[in-house]
Amino acid sequence: MSQKIWLLLVLLGVAADVEPGIADSSFPWDASSTVSGASVSGASATTDCPDLIPIFAADPLLCLPEDADGLGQVRSVSELQDVQPSDWAYQAVKALVEKYGVVTGYGDRSFRGDRPLSRNEFVAVLNQVATKIEQLFIAGDLGKIREDVATIRRLQASYGSILKGEGDLVNALELLTATLEKQQFSTTTKLSTQVVAALSDGTNAQTTTLARVRLTFDTSFSGSDLLRTELEAGTNSGDAISNSQNRGSNLLGTEGILADGGGLDYVAVPNTVQINKLYYTFRPAKTLTLTVGARLNPRNFIDYNRFANDSLTNFSSSFFMSNPLIVQNQVDRPGGAGVALAWKPSENSPLTIRSLYVATDSNQPNSTVNKGGLFGDRNQGSVELEYAFDKNLVARLQYTSATLNSTAINAGGFNFEWALNRQFAVFGRMGIGSYNGFNTALNQTLKLTPVTWAVGGTARNIGIPGSVAGVAIGMPFIEPDLGNATQTNLEAYYSFNLNDRVSFSPALLLVSNPNNRSTGTIWEWVLRLVYAF
Repeated sequence: MSQKIWLLLVLLGVAADVEPGIADSSFPWDASSTVSGASVSGASATTDCPDLIPIFAADPLLCLPEDADGLGQVRSVSELQDVQPSDWAYQAVKALVEKYGVVTGYGDRSFRGDRPLSRNEFVAVLNQVATKIEQLFIAGDLGKIREDVATIRRLQASYGSILKGEGDLVNALELLTATLEKQQFSTTTKLSTQVVAALSDGTNAQTTTLARVRLTFDTSFSGSDLLRTELEAGTNSGDAISNSQNRGSNLLGTEGILADGGGLDYVAVPNTVQINKLYYTFRPAKTLTLTVGARLNPRNFIDYNRFANDSLTNFSSSFFMSNPLIVQNQVDRPGGAGVALAWKPSENSPLTIRSLYVATDSNQPNSTVNKGGLFGDRNQGSVELEYAFDKNLVARLQYTSATLNSTAINAGGFNFEWALNRQFAVFGRMGIGSYNGFNTALNQTLKLTPVTWAVGGTARNIGIPGSVAGVAIGMPFIEPDLGNATQTNLEAYYSFNLNDRVSFSPALLLVSNPNNRSTGTIWEWVLRLVYAF
């Protein structure tokens, strides 16, 4: 139900066909919206659309059209392109336009009756109504409003109990708000929690329980900055894929030496609490976002893909979360000190440029194993150019230069996401790189030119409303000089919400020719449960 039309109906009572006792379904009130213009289902939004931190990932904030202020007086309902005779409120709008002349339209000749009413708009229309009624009283022309006054009285009798209930609800919310303000965790910090638990089994493995808990503290001092501190602990468990790949030299496993080659993302999380993220993000300018910190993970700042980027909501395999050549596993998984930058040429530009530098062993400058320090071994620098053709189609070009175990790495990559419609989407990643130099972890000289690729798709509302199903296939490290076989990964999942905070997802993972060795195919099934608040 449009709040704009409903409020005007209550004030003026001009719907001649409204009678006492009419069913509530005739007025489909949207209880999740508010007159002040708040968005639906808890997503934060305001009518002035302020900039938010950070801009590294897609911002879900929805704004009003640019011509929203192009208001103009409407003299006939036919001038409104989006008000049709078949609409249930057509007669009400027609009466307001032609009888009272208090309805305004936008510059594009639209009424936008399904948009929440702002306070400014409400006051403007109310003033017009009051002025019109005053003019009728002065002129002594009471016949026009006598019928409307009677209708208002009938509406008051019919909906008096509803309005009283709404008033009681507002009073209860005010008391609850006052209590929460007194008991809130902090005036500047928001606490959120993520718990993922999984039951897994597969090739040459026993049924295993895995779990990971993250506590995230987001602090803002000015409203436009962000200090993020995230604590993490797990069960230090492994799954069938990671256990198989960890035998001998783990080249392409979840913790692979050369690249991330799959397995569940939340394996091998230590059972002691550790700092997973610690960084500060702020905006020196409206189009520039800068992040500095002691614990950054490259995947949080580059190679984002809304359909394959989060092991809590879509693919559980670490390989399908990022390009293994662009996001280097030995830097990303432990994280490190560094800086990240995001810049747009203008506020409305479809182009975004991102860059970062992260050093894993910056806190060990005297290390003789990895030659640590801020500019020592195990580091990566990356640049990414993102272009949004529209909100449904986004493409990204990337370049990474890294040093890992004394090996020089250079790689280029491509990433795209395409929402075909509200139900179906496709995505993909590919990359090519070079690994040169004596690798201290493998104790051998490398001269490799690996290629990687992954493609997949998702579908929404299959069987269960709000559900998401996805399937992806890819090769993490195609390199003929690294064995006789080529590893291929596949994952299929189906995720749905049990309630607002709990989701459940069964998944199937396959790895053929793992670790570029002809050891057969590894299969694994997973039952994932995620709780977030």
